[in-house]
Amino acid sequence: MLAPSDPAPSFNLPRDGGGTVTLEELRGKAVVLFFYPRDDTPGCTKESIGFSEHLQAFADAGAVVYGISKDPVAKHDKFVAKHSLTTPLLSDAEGTTCEDYGVWKEKNMYGKKHWGIERSTFLIDGEGNIAQVWRKVKVDGHVAEVLEAAKAL
Repeated sequence: MLAPSDPAPSFNLPRDGGGTVTLEELRGKAVVLFFYPRDDTPGCTKESIGFSEHLQAFADAGAVVYGISKDPVAKHDKFVAKHSLTTPLLSDAEGTTCEDYGVWKEKNMYGKKHWGIERSTFLIDGEGNIAQVWRKVKVDGHVAEVLEAAKAL
């Protein structure tokens, strides 16, 4: 389980619109990684829109924001276009980054067990260390809480 002051696991993931993003290229900036279960579902849509609406405030605080799910880039592109999202979305189709961050969990929904992404957010400082972790995130109020933590770095 990752905790504050642990080194953030590196990643190299494709993003919506093309290209890739690595943690190493973001060194020197605060990084917000929000892991979400699936594009175009109610909670994930609300969370992605919330981060998009506050993207400039995060930038003003010196932070960059990325959403990560196992959805393929093509699905991310449709999700971004449909909801006019401005937050970049990364595709972890293989699930390696989800496992490295400890968000790939066995879940129980209506008595049925399945594996999926536990909605979680990680704030990483400019040195590449975990500054704060939110697990089992409830979407309401979450973006504002993460923004306040990013401003405090």
